[in-house]
This record gives sequence, C-alpha cells and structure tokens, in this order.
Amino acid sequence: MTLQHINIENLSVSPLNVRKYGAKDCADLVTSIRSLGVLQPLLVRETADGFEVIAGQRRFNACRIIAEDGDTDPLPCLVMAEGDDATAIEASLAENIERLPMDEVDQYKAFATLIKEGREPADIAATFGITERTVSQRLALGRLYAPILTAYRKGDIHARDIRILTMATTKQQKAWWALVKDEEAYVPTGQRLKDWLFGGAHIPVANAQFDVEASGLAVVSDLFGEDAYFADAEAFWIKQEEAIQMIATGYEVLGWAETVVMERGAYFATWDHQKTTMKDGGRVFITVSQQGEVTEHEGYITRAEAKRREKADTNVEPAPKPELTKAAQNYVDLHRHAAVRSDLLSQSGIALRLIAAHMIAGSSLWQVESDPQKTAKPEIEDSLARNVGHRRMVAQRADIKALLGMDDDTALMDTANAWSPRPCITEVFATLQSLSDDAVTRILTFLMADGLSVHSPLIDKLGEAMEADMRNHWSPEPLFFDLVRDKQVLNAMVREYAGETAADQNLTATAKTQRAILTACLDGTRAPEREDWMPYYMAFPSGSYRYEVKAVDKSGEEPNAAEDISDTEIDLSEVEQAKAA
Repeated sequence: MTLQHINIENLSVSPLNVRKYGAKDCADLVTSIRSLGVLQPLLVRETADGFEVIAGQRRFNACRIIAEDGDTDPLPCLVMAEGDDATAIEASLAENIERLPMDEVDQYKAFATLIKEGREPADIAATFGITERTVSQRLALGRLYAPILTAYRKGDIHARDIRILTMATTKQQKAWWALVKDEEAYVPTGQRLKDWLFGGAHIPVANAQFDVEASGLAVVSDLFGEDAYFADAEAFWIKQEEAIQMIATGYEVLGWAETVVMERGAYFATWDHQKTTMKDGGRVFITVSQQGEVTEHEGYITRAEAKRREKADTNVEPAPKPELTKAAQNYVDLHRHAAVRSDLLSQSGIALRLIAAHMIAGSSLWQVESDPQKTAKPEIEDSLARNVGHRRMVAQRADIKALLGMDDDTALMDTANAWSPRPCITEVFATLQSLSDDAVTRILTFLMADGLSVHSPLIDKLGEAMEADMRNHWSPEPLFFDLVRDKQVLNAMVREYAGETAADQNLTATAKTQRAILTACLDGTRAPEREDWMPYYMAFPSGSYRYEVKAVDKSGEEPNAAEDISDTEIDLSEVEQAKAA
C-alpha cells in the first residue's frame, strides 16, 4: 500500500464497503474534522474513474458535508495495490475499529514530544498520513491556557471557540477564562469572541494596501482557516490611511478632477451619482470599510451636480404662459367632449374605426391584450405551433399589420412584442379612415379573436354557436396521451378509439400500456375503431370521461362509437353535480 493525498471529487464509495447502514450518521465526525482534519487515512483502491473507498465511509461522508461549504484539503488515503494481503488489511482495520482513537489533545501532546526530539512537522505528517497543516493545527493547541484545554477536552467549550482562542495571547486567554468562571459575566463566543479578541476590528491582512512584511506589523494567523489578522488595529490604520492617500494622489496625477476619500464605513450610493468620464470632470470616490477593505469608484459626479450642469447647458427659451387657466381649460375640454360624443352616436362607421384604434393603440381607458397562451411544457408549445388554427392566426397577424402599414417592430396587441412601442392612436385612426368598412370589420374580427382569453367560459359557448369542428384544426397525437395520467380516462379512450375488446382486456393495465394502445392506433400498427375519433374534451361543449358523461344526440339516443360526435350535445349536469359533491 502507498499513502497518497487525493481530492474528494476523485473518491467514491465502493459497493464492497462492509458498512451499509449508519454511514451518513457522521455529525460527530463533521465537527472533529472541521477543526482537526482527517486523523486516520481512508483505505481505497484505484478504479477506471478514480478511487473507491473500501474503509472509512463515515469519514468520507463527513468530508463531503464539509466540502459543501467550501474547498477541502486532499484526503489522506492508503491506496491498495494488486498484491496487497486482504487478510492483513482486514485485521488492521479490525484493530483500529476496536480501540478508541486518540483525541486531538493527546495528538498534540504526542506531536509536541516528537518536535522536542527533533522531528520536523513534514516528517510527522508523513508518518501519520496527515497534512502538515493538520500537524500545525494540533501543535496550536499548545498555546492554550491549561484550564481552557482541560475544559475543551471535557466538551465544555465549542471547537469553533478553541480555533479562535489559539490566536489569543496568554493574557487574553486568562481574561476570557475569568469571564467563563464568572457566572454573572457575559462570555463572548463565535464571531463576538473574534471581535472581542481583536478589539472590535478583526482586520484581515488581505485588506492591506501596503507591504505587510515591510511594515513590521504583528500578524496573527488562523491555522484553522485561510485568514490572518493584524494584532494591532490602530497601527494598521496608520499605515492604511497613508497608503490610501497615495492611491488618491495617483488618481489626480492621472487627470481625474478630484479624488474623494469617504469617511470610514460610509456607503457609496450609486443611485445618488451619475457616471461621467475623466474628460467631463468625473471624480473618483474611495470607500473604506471598518475591516479596512478599500474600493475605488471611478468616474462619478453627484446627481445634483449633473442636474446643475444640464440646466446650465440648456438654452431653450421657457414655454410661454398658457392662455387659459387649468379650470378654464377643463371647462372647454368637457364641453368639446360632450359635443363629439353626441355626434358619434349617429356615426357607426367612425365608431367602428375608433373601437379598432383603441384596441390597437390603447388609451387611459382602454387596454386590450392578446392572450399570452402560456404553455406548461415546451412540448405543448411545439404542438400548438402545429395547430392549423394557430398557424392561421399567425398569418392573419402579418396580413393585418401590413394592412395598417405597421412595421415588424410595432406591437399589435401581441405579448411576444411586449417591449415594443404601441402605435399612436391618432395615426391608427387616420389609417383606418382610409380603409373600407369590410377591411375594418376584418381587422376588428382579428382583434377580437386575438384578445379572447384561453380560460374564458366563452370558448365553450362560442365553439357551440359556430359549430366549430376540432377535426379541422387538431388531430390526436402521442403528446396528448402522455399528458393524461388517469387510468380510467385512458381506458375509456381505448374503448372509443381501439374498441371494446382492447378496453376490456386492459381494464387493470398500467397507464403506460393504455397509452401504447392509443399510440398504436395513431401510427397505423393497430387498426382504430374509427379513423376520425376525437376525445370528449375537444368537443363543443366539452365532455368528461372521469364522471362517465355520455354524449347524447338531439334525438335523446346515445351514439355508437362510429357516429360523428360533432353534431351531438354533451350533458354536463352529471359533471356539475359530481363537482358540487
């Protein structure tokens, strides 16, 4: 076997792993590994896709949970070779399972002893199959005040707080422990402990705008995280402010009108500023967070200044004072409105054109839209595009727009062009006046059809009144059957389309089987009972299979399967009664 450190994405659980249950119950390991890393290597073997875990599934699952919150270090793994003695490996695993593992404090003491004997952290990591970072983390426990270490070992202190306390001085640790022992004192933990430790400002080294090493400032590293912090916040700010002033001077040398260093912690409100180039007098605003993060906002002026500039650049003469007061104008408007409305009552031709103009262009009192025809699935949208009636509407829209002299970018009630501008109502009315009554009637008919709601109860009544026949627009397709889930409904369709025998033989068949029978009737692999079959749902008025509603013709007799249902009326009283129940 060889020891390797392998990325977690290259590992998977082996089907041969003896642990089948309880592998996901690893909350205890998650806490330990977060603070201390993986102590015992996983046993793995190489596969075509990477490596599979033979032993150590709980440790592996714990690391996967941790990986969801961010990157993890490669995991220590013992890689089995083809000649490895499986019996010896099993014996070794059994021994490890039976004995209790050393806790992290015991490990610290063991590692500390090895360091005193002259061993390097890299050698210790190689010996125990862990990373050098893990060795450093264990050794960091040696910085802890003895009573704190003892309390942690007993489980009285959270591992998260231990990680933070390893960055504290002995004096700070003793002060914190005094708070713990004082029953009436407030004990900071978690983020508040970090704030308390760094005097309310834990400033990451990454935020420094100066050379940290050359500055000589003390830095405290977090061995359990990726950050390092300045030990003295006041000393940091002296250096940081000097660096910020140099940044500001550099911008002014480049030619910016002004560099504004905002107050520490102040927020730069982009909505209260307007973008401006350097040439047009743009400024640079520099924001500094309480944690020392510096952000430069280049090329802005305030909105107030932008308005002043706009006003100064405007040489347009002010509008003349209106001849009428608002009240007088209201008086005139109302009387003119009353006169035009009265005369319009006897001008039906103009009224028709006005109706069309309002539907097309809209007004403060009119807003007519095309139904968006929202589809639940892309497959339904594709099916609708093949519908004969839908294609006819698309073609008519293009004809009507051409008739009105509209270009492609102008919306004609269609929601697909929701962001396109609607035409001017007076221009539309002028165009309509030049058209014949027949043309205007054609336009109104299209507009009404386009503005008819999909879910309106009028659809049923209109279809019945116009004796609409769905066979002229739609024919059965597999997608329709796929969308039906009710086995009773599907069997009723089989009875009508494939015949009584097929339906009786498949009364208890699965929905998939029933759909296959219906699809077979479509593609010709099975002879349908009737070629022009149409489901009740597509009739006008529509029917239902769930409530066993029967189509009844005008003579009161039930039609047989071969009869045309387009001339029948469907009794919906049973449906309504069932719904009410």
